[in-house]
Amino acid sequence: MEFKVSPLTKIISLSGFLALGFLLVILSCALFHNYYPLYDILIFLLAPIPNSLFSKSSYSSSDFMSEASNNGSDLAHFLTGMLVTSGIALPVVFYHCDLIGSISCTMSMLGGLIIYSSVVIFSWFFHSNWDSEEDALFT
Repeated sequence: MEFKVSPLTKIISLSGFLALGFLLVILSCALFHNYYPLYDILIFLLAPIPNSLFSKSSYSSSDFMSEASNNGSDLAHFLTGMLVTSGIALPVVFYHCDLIGSISCTMSMLGGLIIYSSVVIFSWFFHSNWDSEEDALFT
């Protein structure tokens, strides 16, 4: 027995997950009257963009160490990794400089990671079903 989830259910659950991430980051700012953690939202929203711009449609594991690798894809993975690492490290730097507190730092990091993971999961859910005819609701 195969369990199928409708696209509408996926969108609603992912929007709730995304709202939780935004709530954590905004609360980390508003509760402590310090709005530096808002930069974390910008970084985590920009993180998936390089991969989506330079993604190739047919990526196989045999291309990993081949001589004919795609340099654009490698650059996109590097930029995405740099942005995700910066998004995690930025609240730690703010905490180290005494610009935000430890609770605000933790809330900002968790909220940013939730935002990034919801964007990645959203693209993963709908990229696999992009060409299928099963999703008549969104065609």
